[in-house]
Amino acid sequence: MASEIERKYLVNHQIWSTVKPKNGVLIVQGYLVNDSQKSVRIRIAGDRGFLTIKGGLEGNLRQEFEYNIPVEDAKILLDQFSESSISKIRYKLSYGDRVIEVDEFLGDNEGLIIAEIELYAVEEQPELPNWITEEVTYDKRYYNVYLTNFPYKSWEINKIRSTN
Repeated sequence: MASEIERKYLVNHQIWSTVKPKNGVLIVQGYLVNDSQKSVRIRIAGDRGFLTIKGGLEGNLRQEFEYNIPVEDAKILLDQFSESSISKIRYKLSYGDRVIEVDEFLGDNEGLIIAEIELYAVEEQPELPNWITEEVTYDKRYYNVYLTNFPYKSWEINKIRSTN
């Protein structure tokens, strides 16, 4: 059985802009199934298509199965079967013995930058670079599936910030 153990963190925009790699990959993804126990995601990352099935979270651990699919199939599934989608630019950086994936969200989620680190064990506390700030692993608002229905720009905290 495949599984994923990861932690999510917010990113300091100012420091990130000084270390951000030049090359990122555009990702567009949507969901065919989404409930508390499972999700089925379609993703186009660059010129590749993926179908991903995830189980419900148990802490920061969940079952995950991902399969390559033809990009043309992914486009059809996104266009005809997904009710909403999100887009983001993904950057990958090496840090120690890890790869950190950083997503800069676009569209209605613009302004949100999240770093994800996959772990070897649930209890692991990874070393973090100085541009990573608050952990949001257990805050469902920062899950991609949540952001498809409740975009970052619509959050009340962001409305308050933009008027100050």
